Amino acid sequence: MGILNNFNRIRTRVAEITSIKGRDPESVKIIAVTKTLPASTVQEAVDSGISLLGESRIQEARSKFVEIKGGYTLHMVGHLQSNKSRDAVRLFDLIHSIDRDTTAEAVNAEAEKAGKKQKILLQVKTSGEETRSGIEPGGLEGLVERVLGMKNLELLGLMTIAPFTEDGDLVRKSFRDAGELLCRINSGFGLSLAELSMGMSGDFEIAVEEGSTMLRIGTAIFGSRS
Repeated sequence: MGILNNFNRIRTRVAEITSIKGRDPESVKIIAVTKTLPASTVQEAVDSGISLLGESRIQEARSKFVEIKGGYTLHMVGHLQSNKSRDAVRLFDLIHSIDRDTTAEAVNAEAEKAGKKQKILLQVKTSGEETRSGIEPGGLEGLVERVLGMKNLELLGLMTIAPFTEDGDLVRKSFRDAGELLCRINSGFGLSLAELSMGMSGDFEIAVEEGSTMLRIGTAIFGSRS
């Protein structure tokens, strides 16, 4: 089975890197990103034992995951608009992409209505790219403070996306900056947030070297999308 073989290849590579770094390989979760894939392919992944899934768009998740049978956890890994918060809370176990007050407030309100404590990550922009979503590092602590006051949100850590470049040093700096920001938040607020969602198909090895705990992998598991 190609999907499971690809997944296991990534898991083996993660184990090699974490061993060198003195980390537990189980501390790194591989989220299989199913964006644009048909439900039949997602079902194949779930049937093969892949249970952490990621989706980028609310509308796609809403139509696709009603068909999926079996045990899985669903992560929102794409940009979230405030007006989609109700569906996000209903569909997703963890939202990776909270990057502003208004979105956090909307998700908190919908989670309260649903009687749910919604797990979230804050997306921080460490790439320096204008087109990239995420809060600027200078505004992160203010957002953390406000989120900590929202009783229906559970903050687990940070998410970032590295710059789209062949320059491995720039990619590494982006991930390292996110790790340093997490340490700063933990120190400043007396927290012990553990999750760093960073690394995709093309840069996951660097991400693991720099402390990633969640990899968002699509192409390297499922192949190129049409």
